[in-house]
Amino acid sequence: MNIGEIFNQNGRLTGSIATRTIDLPRIGLRKVMSENEKAPVYEILALNVARRWVQVGALWEAASKRTGEVFLAGNVDDPSLPEPLPIALFPADHGGYMVAWRRDTMRSDFGGSMGTSRTNYDDRGARDQGGFGDSTAGADGELAGAGAPFGEEDPF
Repeated sequence: MNIGEIFNQNGRLTGSIATRTIDLPRIGLRKVMSENEKAPVYEILALNVARRWVQVGALWEAASKRTGEVFLAGNVDDPSLPEPLPIALFPADHGGYMVAWRRDTMRSDFGGSMGTSRTNYDDRGARDQGGFGDSTAGADGELAGAGAPFGEEDPF
């Protein structure tokens, strides 16, 4: 789902992102100059209410495992947001980028730079008995196996 567009205007990458609950009418991409191979390619900046540019995210270069298509991926995050907004930027014909919302569960489709994969807890089997031990509730719902009837004072 496309949620924005970035244009190359006089060598500056600026545009907007909008969803049902987020409206960033003026954002910019600032090139990161670093020798570190793990550094992002761009910082995402947004114009705040005081009309100052503040960093709200970063973008790294990524490639699709299936097609080899190169794109930018990262998150927009700010204390005012309920959670980070994962995005991907794809090159557009006009020299800028189309901004797409990216679902976190798609991470396994892309390279390792997209973050850690999530465990599918439905694949654990019928019941994992290793973590919390057996239940202390009997078949009738009464406390069972605790060694003392309910109502006695705790010894500590």
